[in-house]
Amino acid sequence: MKYPSPTPIQAQAIPLILEGKDMIGTAQTGTGKTAAFVLPILHHILTSGEANYTQALVIVPTRELAAQIDQVIEAYSYYTGVSSIAIYGGGDGKEFAREKNALTEGVDIVIATPGRLIAHLNMGYVNFTRLRFLILDEADRMLDMGFMPDLTKIIDKINPKRQSLLFSATMPQGVLKLAKTLLQDPEMVKIAVSKPAENVTQSAFIVSEGHKLALITELLGDKKGQRIIVFGSTKRSVSALYQKLRAKGLSVGMVSSDIEQEMREQVMLDYRNSKVDILVATDVLSRGIDVDGIDIVINYDVPNDAEDYVHRIGRTARAARKGAAVTLVSPTDMSRFRRIEAFLGKEIPKQTLPPGYSTGAGEPTERHRNDGKQRRPPQGKSSGGRSQNPARREQPRNENNRPGKPANAVSTPQNTTAQPSGATAAAGSSETNKKHRRNRGNRGKRTGTPPPIQGDMQ
Repeated sequence: MKYPSPTPIQAQAIPLILEGKDMIGTAQTGTGKTAAFVLPILHHILTSGEANYTQALVIVPTRELAAQIDQVIEAYSYYTGVSSIAIYGGGDGKEFAREKNALTEGVDIVIATPGRLIAHLNMGYVNFTRLRFLILDEADRMLDMGFMPDLTKIIDKINPKRQSLLFSATMPQGVLKLAKTLLQDPEMVKIAVSKPAENVTQSAFIVSEGHKLALITELLGDKKGQRIIVFGSTKRSVSALYQKLRAKGLSVGMVSSDIEQEMREQVMLDYRNSKVDILVATDVLSRGIDVDGIDIVINYDVPNDAEDYVHRIGRTARAARKGAAVTLVSPTDMSRFRRIEAFLGKEIPKQTLPPGYSTGAGEPTERHRNDGKQRRPPQGKSSGGRSQNPARREQPRNENNRPGKPANAVSTPQNTTAQPSGATAAAGSSETNKKHRRNRGNRGKRTGTPPPIQGDMQ
């Protein structure tokens, strides 16, 4: 795979796993954690001389990460005959039947999201009593998403004498508690916890909420051909931003948990193949998703947690490449943004706004608050209670009626790149996906060239 030398997490973790020790691995995103556990487990499976039962289970928080790890295992093990399958929700009945067939016939490695795996466990045909390896990847993210009860159910049904590995980008108390119940006398490997890669150039714009859309449109207008991810904090904000950017003529796709799995896979394929320049996404893509050469990450919404900020901007500047991260900060975002700077231990440089934009300081932005602070009472309220005239309540002003801003003060460059519809998956793309789905459980060796790994999966 042309990996000339191991990364720090690989150099420390692989020997421990080969020795059969339980382990906690903490490392910054993009440092090669996947290969750190996949390579030694492949070695153990190949030297065991055993087959026809599941030997390794990898549990992950999202379907995208499950599919990606499955692809990595397929590439690493292409000439070995080791089989794997990704099990996650969102598919149809045929997909569920395919997963059932692999589980009952004995696929070597299962990569699964908790909910989908429990659906199979509840059917009674899954046998993990001989499981040799349990790996929890992105453990902190799974706890954040409320998967602890599901993880407990799964762990109760697997071989207690297995070797257990826990990987996490951060190590909050919840993960430490999980590690105590899951691992036996674990070794700890800790690499550069929760700090952005040095090659990420970070900056921020302090801008009013009403000017964010015009500013991001201007920032993206001359970036045709570059790979960009724009993060929003909610599915609603991501959907609204996608529609607005698309209406501006930009080449944009969208990924959130509301999108059907087939559509998400098509959008990601288009993005990887440079048919789409800009991906608007929720934090479902903030971890574990590798796309080669992402140039810019833009935080349209400031994330609620400082660690989420680190994971978002970790999508760029991977494998020693350079990248940029830009955050749009409105007045109501300032407290969260200051917490991010405190977490990083440094101030993020502020860029000067283009002419015609406002920082929003002193403006009535209370209606945009999402931090739980008290809002200003509506105008026109009498001493007896609320105003009976809703039209008199103060409404947010847009960029065309702000005091002091002339109409059309900022031109919005248009990108005439054709926009993929996203509604219909290309037949060729579907065939490509099918090509990589081999007969799970078949230990026959393959010939030819292994499929390429998307992204930097050292």
